[in-house]
Amino acid sequence: MYLIIAVVVLALGFDYINGFHDTANAIATSISTKAMSPKIAILLAASMNLLGALSFTGVAKTIGKGIADPAQLSNGMWIVVAAMVSAIIWNLITWWYGIPSSSSHALIGSLTGAVIASAGFSQINYGGFISILKSLVLSPIIALVLGFIIMLAFLWLFKNFAPAKMTRNFRAFQVLSAAFQAYLHGTNDAQKAMGIITFALVAGGFQDTMDIPLWVKFAAAAAMALGTASGGMRIIRTVGRGIMKMQPVNGFAADVTSAIVIGGATYLKLPVSTTHVISSAIMGVGAAKGFNKVKWDVAGRIVMTWIITLPLTAVLAALVYWVLSIFF
Repeated sequence: MYLIIAVVVLALGFDYINGFHDTANAIATSISTKAMSPKIAILLAASMNLLGALSFTGVAKTIGKGIADPAQLSNGMWIVVAAMVSAIIWNLITWWYGIPSSSSHALIGSLTGAVIASAGFSQINYGGFISILKSLVLSPIIALVLGFIIMLAFLWLFKNFAPAKMTRNFRAFQVLSAAFQAYLHGTNDAQKAMGIITFALVAGGFQDTMDIPLWVKFAAAAAMALGTASGGMRIIRTVGRGIMKMQPVNGFAADVTSAIVIGGATYLKLPVSTTHVISSAIMGVGAAKGFNKVKWDVAGRIVMTWIITLPLTAVLAALVYWVLSIFF
């Protein structure tokens, strides 16, 4: 019983950190363009994250059974403990340095590494793992291309509008797009902690199916919302200002792009990195205005973190699991 309590606490702790780590995904562009103050934007994101987290469970089930079958793992709860510790460590390190790393990559890499350390490569569900990996890899590429196309369309459609009028109108639109994006963030990101907790419940014999209990939904949604309400200004500055100089029309184009990609992934019950989707959308939007408008050194740092997160967190989780196995 104590072990399942520890698992739930760690999973909700991860969800809380995920909230302030990934707050930037929904509101960085709106804060950067002064469409909303940081305080209002963060409160809006928190409330919409909560609503989104309570709306869907498809992604949670994909996380819970896509990488490994919890019913077949003899040390399933210790696997989850190791995965959570690894993902939390990685999130805190990248948050401290203001790097918009992916909580999704950290979680999936950590869970995979812990399963391998405990039960070997044979226990990995390669079909599910590859499906998840494809969604993580392809979604930023789709966001980059789509952001480029949408921004080109906006430049053509509004080429004869007065700049001051465009700025005023798109700032108003950004409030709506930020709210919708925060909602979609909740529908995808909060599901991951729900899936992990349910994974542990099945592995520990507390339930037989991957149906998400109501208390898990509310606990994960609340943890995500509280984390979001805590802010995360280090990463907000990197996403909102570090990649390109943002104007309201750019911010709205990036918001629309990421909302389409994240919403599509949630509909398909696939986890994506909301961090990398919005970062890639901003890169695509910036490139449409001119490749010199994007700060490619910052973009390169984001992409490099995207590449290394999965393998490094897998190794870290394996090390954590081995340490836990020595002491417990």
